[in-house]
Amino acid sequence: MSHDAVPPNTPGAAFFDVDNTLMRGASIYHFARGLASRDLFTTRDLMRFAWGQTVFRVTGSEQPEHINAAREAALAFVAGHDVNDLVALCEEIYDDTMADRIWEGTRALVQGHLDAGRPVWLVTATPVELAQIIRRKLGLTGALGTEAESIDGVYTGRLNGDLLHGSAKAVAVRSLARKEGWDLAECSAYSDSSNDLPLLSLVGRPHAVNPDTDLRRYARTHGWPVHDFRRHRAALKVGVPAAMAGAVAGAVALRAVRQRRTG
Repeated sequence: MSHDAVPPNTPGAAFFDVDNTLMRGASIYHFARGLASRDLFTTRDLMRFAWGQTVFRVTGSEQPEHINAAREAALAFVAGHDVNDLVALCEEIYDDTMADRIWEGTRALVQGHLDAGRPVWLVTATPVELAQIIRRKLGLTGALGTEAESIDGVYTGRLNGDLLHGSAKAVAVRSLARKEGWDLAECSAYSDSSNDLPLLSLVGRPHAVNPDTDLRRYARTHGWPVHDFRRHRAALKVGVPAAMAGAVAGAVALRAVRQRRTG
């Protein structure tokens, strides 16, 4: 089912995940690919990065070793680079390769909240610098993202705090709502992933967008609105870059092993 209408004028904010919710594919992958095309990132590094990100997305695991692998992959290519230089590149890469990957349907949901005067925040595991650029380009209110440590304007390859993923998103949104004085029961949240159930369950108006199988099932069971803007719902990953094909195949194998272990 699809419920595209935004609730009538009500107080509260709207929180949107980015990858596969607002944008087709992984925003940080598109950024990494943009760096590779500018000879700032090798093809081998890109494939390793793609593998780490795909395993993390497909398994959806909260296990520390998988989260750490995703963290290391996300930070490896920024270590030693100047923050301002990478932010400038983020702007350029967004315009070149990411702007046309925004889901029109999700953009309409966002605009409905903005038109009603509600704050709209991105809440994503992608680096906060990239999240802030997406926020500015779309005219949103704010963005929460993973914060990479920098010293004297240079990335160290470490994080400030944890990866903004899973339950960490709910903690961050609860803190923001307390600071802004929002009633979470009047807030909305949108995500494609069952990993975001802590966030979706935190608000009064949760929405599933292009949901994975587990989230679709949970949303239907609990009567949550489901929005699916994909043309081919049976696809494993919509818009998966060609360079990730091998990684996807490996991740499918991992999923099969995982299912056999839990079956």
